[in-house]
Amino acid sequence: MAGVSDVGLRLGVSLGMCKAPRVPPERPATVTRDRLRVGFDATPLLGRPTGIGVFCGGALDGLVGRPDLDVTAFAISWRLRHGIDERVPTGAATAQRPMPARPLHAAWGRWSWPPLEWFTGPLDVVHGGNFVVPPTRRAARVVTVHDLTVVLYPELCDPPTLAYPRLIRRAVAEGAWVHTDSDFVAREVIDVFDVDPTRVRTVAPGVPVLPPADDSAHPPMIDLPDGCQRYVLAIGTIEPRKDYPMLVEAFGEVARRHPDVALVVVGGDGWGAERFGAAVAQSPVRDRIIRPGYLDDAGLAAALRRASVLAYPSKYEGFGFPPLQAMVAGVPVVATAAGAVPEVVGDGAWTVPPGDVGALTDRLVEVLDGGPDVDALVTRGRARGALFTWDACATGLSDLYRDAVEARR
Repeated sequence: MAGVSDVGLRLGVSLGMCKAPRVPPERPATVTRDRLRVGFDATPLLGRPTGIGVFCGGALDGLVGRPDLDVTAFAISWRLRHGIDERVPTGAATAQRPMPARPLHAAWGRWSWPPLEWFTGPLDVVHGGNFVVPPTRRAARVVTVHDLTVVLYPELCDPPTLAYPRLIRRAVAEGAWVHTDSDFVAREVIDVFDVDPTRVRTVAPGVPVLPPADDSAHPPMIDLPDGCQRYVLAIGTIEPRKDYPMLVEAFGEVARRHPDVALVVVGGDGWGAERFGAAVAQSPVRDRIIRPGYLDDAGLAAALRRASVLAYPSKYEGFGFPPLQAMVAGVPVVATAAGAVPEVVGDGAWTVPPGDVGALTDRLVEVLDGGPDVDALVTRGRARGALFTWDACATGLSDLYRDAVEARR
């Protein structure tokens, strides 16, 4: 195993236990039968939350509440490792040896070594919720594949993401089970990676919970341009997959028909944000396009509840949290029928073909015009959004874990 010793030397630095590790609370003896020890990769919770971080946080919330699981959340990070205690729910243990990300990723990219149990202690199953699951000594493995953008649209991905297909193939070849958020992605995974369908399981996430409405505590954080009283809202990191330049083009006609409406795009810059910036700069209504940047949960909740409509113009999606959040909040949604979006929103949103500027424009204008059809859309949206809960997600994941453990025996 040439080269392993070099990585081992780097991994061997300061392998003491993390400071003030969290241990799970005592549970009644009546629920200790057949409990699984679950290791859950909580690294996406560190730093500014993304959609994958939202999934990890929500799933952990549901999992730690189950009496049949003992959950250990681990973080593959040296610099930020101590922050994991504050990011995971009470009930999840965080005791682990330090896990330096760069040398570990280098080792795991070439060998099935070192096993995760070296850092966490014995486990029955390990869940990697962000396309990668660490190798194990004895524990079963589950890897979440949220979408296949990296395979189908590699031109929309940054260089680090392009390594995911190789890591997924390796994990599957070594017996890992695959979790997907939607049936759409499950079918793609089976086809692209030639996975046994019985080892691919769809478990839908819940809807991210927003803080309750409290306008006195959270006054408007978005200053609309003069003459604008309403706005079209878009939520998500600025990246090519979201196709915000198309939304900017559509908004030009929307703004002409509704002079009182602005466009508000919430989210930080990702890679490729320059194209969006150029589209805004060239727009004849650029003074009515607002970018407040990243908003915390309270700010996002306020922005969402005050929106007249949520626009979701993606080229491809494996799930899609913002439409569900809007639907639950009673905000009408116009989305592209991209990837898993139709499966997720059902009849609770109006969908248009991806890339169809005219169709997107017409539907946005129709929502802003209002009327009984829009009211009915909002009612259906609330009902659809209520179907997605974190408790149901945790139940589905627990069933998946037990099947993966049983298959490994």
